[in-house]
Amino acid sequence: MTLLAFIVAIALLVTFHELGHYWVARLCGVQVLRFSLGFGPVIFRKIFAGSSTEWVISLIPLGGYVKMLDEREGDVPSSLLHQAFNQKAVLQKMAIVIAGPLANFLLAIVIYWIMFMHGVQGYKPVLGDIPPNTPAAIAQFLPGEKILSINEKTVTSWQELQWNLMNLALQQGEVNIEGQDVNGINVHHLLSLNSISARDLDGDFLAKLGLRLFQPVLLPVIGKLTASGVAQQAGLQPGDVILRANGVLMHSWADWVGVIRASPGRKVTLDVQRAAAVFTLSFIPETVQESGAQIGRVGAAPKVDESEWQAMLVTVRYDAWLAFIQSLNKTGQTAVISLKMLGKMLTGDVSLKNLSGPLTIADYAGQSAQLGWIAYVGFLALISISLGVLNLLPVPLLDGGHLLYYVVQVLKGSPVSERVWEIGQKIGIAMLGTLMLLALYNDIHRLFSGQ
Repeated sequence: MTLLAFIVAIALLVTFHELGHYWVARLCGVQVLRFSLGFGPVIFRKIFAGSSTEWVISLIPLGGYVKMLDEREGDVPSSLLHQAFNQKAVLQKMAIVIAGPLANFLLAIVIYWIMFMHGVQGYKPVLGDIPPNTPAAIAQFLPGEKILSINEKTVTSWQELQWNLMNLALQQGEVNIEGQDVNGINVHHLLSLNSISARDLDGDFLAKLGLRLFQPVLLPVIGKLTASGVAQQAGLQPGDVILRANGVLMHSWADWVGVIRASPGRKVTLDVQRAAAVFTLSFIPETVQESGAQIGRVGAAPKVDESEWQAMLVTVRYDAWLAFIQSLNKTGQTAVISLKMLGKMLTGDVSLKNLSGPLTIADYAGQSAQLGWIAYVGFLALISISLGVLNLLPVPLLDGGHLLYYVVQVLKGSPVSERVWEIGQKIGIAMLGTLMLLALYNDIHRLFSGQ
């Protein structure tokens, strides 16, 4: 499923991007010689009747290209010069170049539009425990409070809360948050984001602010066991209630997990209730690595009351017009945040470890596909925006680099020299090659370290 989801994602996103270039090129009267999905050796080709464009699928499915008639790439008969890309007006060239990234943004807008009309499920923005001495505690947030708005912008889900605060955290300062307490009374808070740095956005920055999602208390009751895991081999069964661990009362599943994680390779003794019987058993949790530290693991999952978790869910749905407005806002906000994060990476405020390559994208594609079509198309929209933003960067070889050359041409009144183009191409190849190697290294590191 992961491989299939990845191939479908890349094929769809690249096709839309290149169709943007193709469609505007044809509108401008440029002859398109080849439309390729993928790079490298051609494995399929087709020329439709009445068309001069060769449609191909190539072996390496990590991109694509549109090859246009151009004097810089070969001889062009005088009768076809009016169809050559290099002969077109600079504004037409700019339109053709920018059409690819704009097609990716348009795809994201359409996807989000459909999602918002269908309905997007998320968690209600209700707060759990507020740790003392955190910005949320100082701002006097209370457990059980439901967040209504941030800077007068309505918040309908925990995901929206997280997204809006991430965008504001990049600017720091203070935000006005309206909530509703457990008695139904509206309350207002002034939350400081000054303690959040760009590096904190790599992880759970809401926890650092002291904002935690309310979750039903999970009792220390065994729900599922990993086959041949430590817990199963020790004799635990689904439905068993953990009364004590090493003599300490277990009030919740979190208490029990804390004991296990803190006991890698060390004996743990449990008092267990099964039906009316109470008995004692012992085992040694296996040792595993997590974020550079050793923790214990036994292969047990809690018994979950599905009705309590279902009560936490909310479905956000809009009519056609409002859904369209929301899709524009979502696409714009995502693009802006992506640009800000890229800028923070360049300044060193955000780790380059956040760069992802094809392996990570494939992994997320597979995970989202398993969660259902809403999660998968949402993933497609996010990657489509990222692709559009990336291609607009002023880096030679990318659409943004070409766009920069044409802007310079407009300002100086003449095209940049062939020498500048050649140097730019070499710089672009070096930059993109380095970026791809770094992203691939991060992928491999995550694969083997689990981080």
